[in-house]
Amino acid sequence: MKKEKRIEIAPSVLSADFSDMKKYIKIVEESEASWLHLDVMDGHFVPNITFGPKMVADIRKVTKLTLDVHLMITDPDNFIPAFLEAGADIITIHHESTVHLHRSLSYIREGNAKVGVSIVPSTPVSMLYEVLPFVDLVLIMSVNPGFGGQTIILETLKKVEILREKRERENYNFLIEIDGGVNRDNCKRVIDAGVDIIVAGSAVFKSENPVKEISILYNCG
Repeated sequence: MKKEKRIEIAPSVLSADFSDMKKYIKIVEESEASWLHLDVMDGHFVPNITFGPKMVADIRKVTKLTLDVHLMITDPDNFIPAFLEAGADIITIHHESTVHLHRSLSYIREGNAKVGVSIVPSTPVSMLYEVLPFVDLVLIMSVNPGFGGQTIILETLKKVEILREKRERENYNFLIEIDGGVNRDNCKRVIDAGVDIIVAGSAVFKSENPVKEISILYNCG
């Protein structure tokens, strides 16, 4: 059993070699992490294409890690059922991707997965206030989504601070996740802002020792 931590690290397979996915899953399983972050991109909502429900289903077959599925796609309602069937534990959709956000989030809840909502760096955190009572996780993008290896936009940490304060004030229970540019050099500042989950792709899988790098991130706060 893994010891309880103040934060969780969710390694992102966006920076892994898709031709050897089992290898990278095993790396995560050998580390302290218990989450795996899966970035789904459609080439429309963001300027990149990654994979779809089949990849999630295939990963589900070979691991018991928590599958944290981040849908960076237009019209997510059309695909939520497929990702639920594929075995996603958490499905996060973007505020900017759908007009009827509450309804879209309800589809995830009805499918018995944890509900996540995300915003890109240019969207103010106040746009999420109406749905905060209905989500389990809020994902703050700290880079413009689409590609790994970008530099963190430190101004997005203010959103984390605002969310943390609002959660305490309103007695909400959602977790705060951050994705983009977090590494050993800035993770303490990120943790101090109030995040619960750090998504780390390049920082982990481009390092010489991914298992050690995950441990460094866990202990940098």
